[in-house]
Amino acid sequence: MDKKYSLGVDYGTNSVRALIVDLATGEEVGTCVYAYPSGKDGIILDDNDANFARENPMDFVLGMEVSVKGAIEQASSVAGFSSGDIIGIGIDTTGSTPIPVGEDGMPLSFQDRFKGNPNAMAWLWKDHTSHEEAELINRKAHEYKIDYTKYSGGIYSSEWFFSKIFHLANVDPEVFNAAASFVEHCDWMPALLSGNTDPKQIKRSRCAAGHKAMWHEEWGGLPSQDFLSSLSPKLDGLYAKLYTDTFTSDTNVGGLCAEWAGKLGLREGIAVSVGAFDAHMGAVGAGIKPGALVKIMGTSTCDMMVAPELHTQIKGICGQVDGSVVPGMVGLEAGQSAVGDIFAWYRDQIRWPIENLLPLSSISSVLTGDKLAELMEEAKGLFFSVLTDRASKFKTGQSGLLALDWLNGNRTVLVDPNLSGAIIGLTLGTKPEEIFMSLIEATAYGARVIIERFEEYGVKVDQIITCGGLAEKNPFLMQIYADVTGRPMKVSRSSQTCALGAALFGAVAGGAFANVEQAQSAISGLKDVVYTPDPENSKTYNKLFRYYKTLHDSLGTREYSDHLYEVMKGLLEIKRSARA
Repeated sequence: MDKKYSLGVDYGTNSVRALIVDLATGEEVGTCVYAYPSGKDGIILDDNDANFARENPMDFVLGMEVSVKGAIEQASSVAGFSSGDIIGIGIDTTGSTPIPVGEDGMPLSFQDRFKGNPNAMAWLWKDHTSHEEAELINRKAHEYKIDYTKYSGGIYSSEWFFSKIFHLANVDPEVFNAAASFVEHCDWMPALLSGNTDPKQIKRSRCAAGHKAMWHEEWGGLPSQDFLSSLSPKLDGLYAKLYTDTFTSDTNVGGLCAEWAGKLGLREGIAVSVGAFDAHMGAVGAGIKPGALVKIMGTSTCDMMVAPELHTQIKGICGQVDGSVVPGMVGLEAGQSAVGDIFAWYRDQIRWPIENLLPLSSISSVLTGDKLAELMEEAKGLFFSVLTDRASKFKTGQSGLLALDWLNGNRTVLVDPNLSGAIIGLTLGTKPEEIFMSLIEATAYGARVIIERFEEYGVKVDQIITCGGLAEKNPFLMQIYADVTGRPMKVSRSSQTCALGAALFGAVAGGAFANVEQAQSAISGLKDVVYTPDPENSKTYNKLFRYYKTLHDSLGTREYSDHLYEVMKGLLEIKRSARA
């Protein structure tokens, strides 16, 4: 075949990555990452509210241009490559990350009167400021004549579209009323590239609408205006600002417009596919199919599955939506609100003395400002390396600790942002590396809860495919996950599965493949490495998981009535046995 390439653009929490893929060989010929310059690591925070997380849409615009040009520059060193042979662009983003936009479809934060106002920017997926609104949405939905949470796991989250818009109406009515519409990040970027940002004409993602905005064909699309007004009179008229139709990501939103073709150095008119969320496209890039659970492991995790059809509503997951992952199949989403973020939080607690005391010490007087900053940055990786090395020498259960992985609330299966982390079993002899290991184990227990929830409702998990930074870089963690779940952990061949999945959809929209499955067959694959469960470790983890479930159910649900007396005693027994 003639040389053809596709471009995938992956908007993550802290940066955007562009990836160019050779559609004949699957070779990833060019990539470039652009870190968002605004806020802290790209996130605009509020020191007085840990639930606050926004992003500057201008970072998305700059990131598109810089990352794509950088990927093309790198690919230009590959024999036979020409940017003119790129036939399609696919885009994934975090979500739910809605943006209030004006009549022109541009973010309100671009307007002078709202410049610098975080409420007029993108409401990042990890913003939980709307937890009270989410509680009201759940209560009203369960009382209403239609339960709009039916296909969203039965519980609506503060991470999602309507919770955030409702909260905006409560805290900043000026921005809310000025908005002509509210557009998910994954919908806005393809609209921008195609040159048509009219809110009434933007092709909205089935993935975003179904999983985060309660869209379903059963009730004709989004929740009715009557339901929205029952939440608050402030939401009167909101329905008319939104949309009815949604599209799967193999759909071409329109050709690349002349303006952006010029900016990026690409041919005008090439296909731009409908956007979707990063985890959903990452699952496609990793080779998802029925029976395969794809686990995207990063700052948080998303657990994706697909099924030809599904008649059971699975309680506590993040939705089941026809066509949200692979067109023609029901996409199932679950996940954990914090995983990599938990390890980063613990690292930052340990390196507190370096950042806060070293600059005050006599050592700092012999170091320049740049050298001191370099030393502090080097400490980030060093702490993880030392903690991992020491923790890897422990026997399973030796620490006597048990942690809950709810430092950013619980996404699945409890769907409760008002839960928090805990560590049980601490003594005066507890070491930092033991705490670190307990945090890794906690995230693995949370992963097992999700697997068991899928299977409880008849969705068989035949294999687990992992991808993302943690899967790529941390064999110690991956082995713990295998031991805790009692299942082999496979790893996607690509280290850039979200961008790869986006590129595959761009290729399908551009006509290179008939469908997503054909594109996966040509390009997706697995590494040779497989993390296999150790039977003895798994036996001990089964005991520890029982105590985790006791804590999980007693602290996370109203129905649990058993006592916790045996938890600490049982942990000590396992600890003594491991150290004997």
